Amino acid sequence: MFKMELVKVDRHLVTGEQSSTELPFIVANTSPMNMFELEHEHIIPVFVKDNEPVISHQDFINCVQEVSGQVFPHETILKPSIRVSHPIKGRIPEAKDKPAKELLEHEKTIYYERMAFVLEIPSISSTINGNKLNLTIGGIKAYNLDNLYNRKGADEHFKVFIGFQNKVCCNMCIWSDGYTGTIKARSITELMKQIFALFVEYNIENQLTLLRQFPEYYLTESQFVTFLGRTKLYQYLPAQEKKTLPEFMFGENQLSMVARDYLADEDFSRTDTGDISLWNLYNLFTGANKMSYIDSFLNRGLNASQVIHHLTESFNKNEPSWFLR
Repeated sequence: MFKMELVKVDRHLVTGEQSSTELPFIVANTSPMNMFELEHEHIIPVFVKDNEPVISHQDFINCVQEVSGQVFPHETILKPSIRVSHPIKGRIPEAKDKPAKELLEHEKTIYYERMAFVLEIPSISSTINGNKLNLTIGGIKAYNLDNLYNRKGADEHFKVFIGFQNKVCCNMCIWSDGYTGTIKARSITELMKQIFALFVEYNIENQLTLLRQFPEYYLTESQFVTFLGRTKLYQYLPAQEKKTLPEFMFGENQLSMVARDYLADEDFSRTDTGDISLWNLYNLFTGANKMSYIDSFLNRGLNASQVIHHLTESFNKNEPSWFLR
């Protein structure tokens, strides 16, 4: 499944000590984090009824790293790039009566409710339309999705993906067979088994083949304007009519960014005649997706792929898409 024509990077030029993604892969409402701080400075939430710890953010990252090493044993896997949001602050018992402004650093406790991370594998890469794509693995863990008022052994929720990152802009290219947003696990062993199954079943060549179609098709300026207008109309369609169309998950803020960048983006804007390739349009959407919150980041990333693929299919079949009528 993994046999294909890929660019192999000289392993002497890239080390596992280098961090994945020099630029943020997600921005909205998130802060950068490192593994040392996660492991040594953050408390770990527990199940209330028995005080047993959940699978922590760092446990999850370590699971994905270990499985990645098993599935890609001869590749260079960079250190994780981590983003967190929704801090939960606390204090040690000895400081329970202190005003917040008088708390000393050792008296404060903190953990982050939501976390997203990526692991870059630069030794597996390809080029599309002059853009280098590196194989990238990542996941999301949000404690708010777990029932922490239960006992240890209750389902914990995880999202995991394997796909490509466009190194021009750090946008994520996520495809359906490389993403699952519904992993439920009660132990690290169970979690690793499901991650392993996703990685093994993922077809690298299939995703790249589909992505390579995007630069072959263009929207005229008129079609682009129609497309934007129809996407706004989509939100208000009757439920029955929506069922006949691919889902569209991007909101007003993201659409405004796409419209702005159609005119001004340095890498993916329109041509001099106003045309825009579906590859560029796809990257405008994945770029706007970096402003999504952690909760919707991967789902919207997948949705961008689905919508642009729908447009390529409509061109292939010579059947105008509803989004372009």
